[in-house]
Amino acid sequence: MPLALLALAISAFGIGTTEFVMMGLLPNVAGDLHTSVPTAGYLVSAYALGVVVGAPLLTALTSKLDRKRVLLLLMALFTVGNLASALAPGFGTLLAARFLAGVPHGAFFGIGAVVASRMVDERRGARAVATMFLGLTIANVLGVPVATLLGQQVGWRATFGVVTVIGLVAMAALAVLVPHLPAERKVGLRREVSALRHPQVLFGLLATIFGFAGVFAVYSYLASMMTEVTGLSPSGVTLVLALFGVGMTLGALIAGPLTDRALRPTLYGALGALAVILALFPLAAHNKVTALVAVLALGLAGFATTTPLQIMVMDKARQAPTLASAANQAAFNLANAGGAWIGGVAISLGWGWTSPGYVAALLAATGLAVALTAGALDRTTAPTASRIIAGGRHPRKAGEASRAETAVDRV
Repeated sequence: MPLALLALAISAFGIGTTEFVMMGLLPNVAGDLHTSVPTAGYLVSAYALGVVVGAPLLTALTSKLDRKRVLLLLMALFTVGNLASALAPGFGTLLAARFLAGVPHGAFFGIGAVVASRMVDERRGARAVATMFLGLTIANVLGVPVATLLGQQVGWRATFGVVTVIGLVAMAALAVLVPHLPAERKVGLRREVSALRHPQVLFGLLATIFGFAGVFAVYSYLASMMTEVTGLSPSGVTLVLALFGVGMTLGALIAGPLTDRALRPTLYGALGALAVILALFPLAAHNKVTALVAVLALGLAGFATTTPLQIMVMDKARQAPTLASAANQAAFNLANAGGAWIGGVAISLGWGWTSPGYVAALLAATGLAVALTAGALDRTTAPTASRIIAGGRHPRKAGEASRAETAVDRV
């Protein structure tokens, strides 16, 4: 694996920390800014909506620029957004800052996934993408729990100050480790948009939105569930978030090799397991041991879906995958925003702190139904990482061409 993937993983670590840390800090932010926890949950949605808006917009605006320069610009914008979050004087300003921090997220992961897949042998495309996403999952093992503890002890503003520093470190890593990668001249914006209209790409985006919304419907209110229902102390929430991160990491590690071997079965299995776990989550939350097991399983199943969903969309738009890749990141975060909102509605209606679990299970089951429908309609050969890199050419010849074309990209 090229060393440049380390820079992408460090960047993903910073992005993952700022994306997920808000869930653990919702009670603290709500108390400090004199609002309710469900209202503070809009801060999760604001970040996610920033991703939805920014992913296609920034990808289109930077389609002709050097890939390394684009990644640096996106990480700079991310860093500014987190600095603004740390300095926000009130809830409205923090809401806007969270939106700004989310704007570069989708474009960064979308472009980064394509860059990662093209820097390796065609048989390891999914594993390269999963390696980049490991930074996101490790953020939930280390970054989010530590940042949450810091926010609880020192104040939530200190958390976003630390994330700002991580952003600066990520920019330095990108500048040193990622080679200059010119944009493909033969792939224009019109071709990217055309690839995005492929029916299977649209099915993939729908599966992402419904399937992943279930994860955030529960995760957005996990801190409150664990303290109000399970009976854990606020400091115990740190352990819960770390367990979720361990599950995420295991899911990403497992999904990479399995996706390279059998994409759709991996996707079906992950979505099916996710729906079952979410349905059982409200019951498991009433016992400390079963609650911790359920959190670990939720992280594993939830993030086992990310790699196959990302690879499937890139494969179906393989002749112009960058915009589709970014659009899938937007779909993930539309799922985040929708899931957080739906979970908050269930709680606000008085259904109880664990009620988002049942709604989330229905969302995940819908995502599975969409994926199964897409699979039934898809008469093409099972997707492989080689076709993403090769652009649909003969696998063997494409592999030879890919190795020649990407030799200068390796670090």
